[in-house]
Amino acid sequence: MEKLIEKAKVLVEALPYIRAFSGKTVVIKYGGKAMTDAQLKDTFAQDVVLMKYIGLNPVVVHGGGPQINVMMKRLGLEPRFVRGVRVTDSVTMEIVEMVLGGIINKEIVALINRNGGRAVGLTGKDGGLIRARRIRETESSPGEDDAVDLGLVGEVEAVDPGVIQTLDRERFIPVIAPVGADSEGRTYNINADWIAAAVAASLKAEKLLLLTDVKGILDAQGRLLATISRKDATRLIKQGVIVEGMLPKVRAALGAVEGGVAKAHIIDGRVPHALLLEIFTDRGVGTEITA
Repeated sequence: MEKLIEKAKVLVEALPYIRAFSGKTVVIKYGGKAMTDAQLKDTFAQDVVLMKYIGLNPVVVHGGGPQINVMMKRLGLEPRFVRGVRVTDSVTMEIVEMVLGGIINKEIVALINRNGGRAVGLTGKDGGLIRARRIRETESSPGEDDAVDLGLVGEVEAVDPGVIQTLDRERFIPVIAPVGADSEGRTYNINADWIAAAVAASLKAEKLLLLTDVKGILDAQGRLLATISRKDATRLIKQGVIVEGMLPKVRAALGAVEGGVAKAHIIDGRVPHALLLEIFTDRGVGTEITA
């Protein structure tokens, strides 16, 4: 009986959040260990399906860098990165589009559908969702004479969320691969965090949730910051506290908040049911960034 009462308390704790977020859009960047661990994959899908059933509109944007590396090596190609960004020639772009838009995207769609949802896979090219522009080159490092051409690497120029809104109205869950095209139809590889942030801003989402393999944003002493303002996050970047892999995620989160998203969350995707814990409990499992 005590266990049943504890379950009831959990539901009661979630009630005000369910009421507050009913009908709201939540954009989720799916990546890291949550995409590779079998148990975490199932709990992720269950979380997304539950959100839909209780009245939220989840939109999933996924990554897939490690899977692209595996496929390239299988084909005898060596991945090349410059400051963490994949150099993408035409052959690499074909592999990126095949792995992201074909293999991974359809696996996630099937996983959500198997857990009772109705997911539909997209890339940024579908319905003109993501208009991209090329990132011409990165700045040269100290001691280097020339900047590096990244090839077919793009950034988000504009978002047309019409196809997402149509799917939401019909009770489908959009699952988006991070590929976009420019006005002339050229395809580009785009950072999934950037796309998730841009999509969230275009939809004026209630939340952007970025799944990572760390606890969240840490202060200079290594302590988890449960809540942080946009101003304080910017200060920690300038002070060099937020660095390396966390830096692009925090910048994406800041861009979403600046674009009108109510809150952005960087959460630990290694925790089972991390999405539900962050949205529907008082404590959460990561860092929320507020305006």
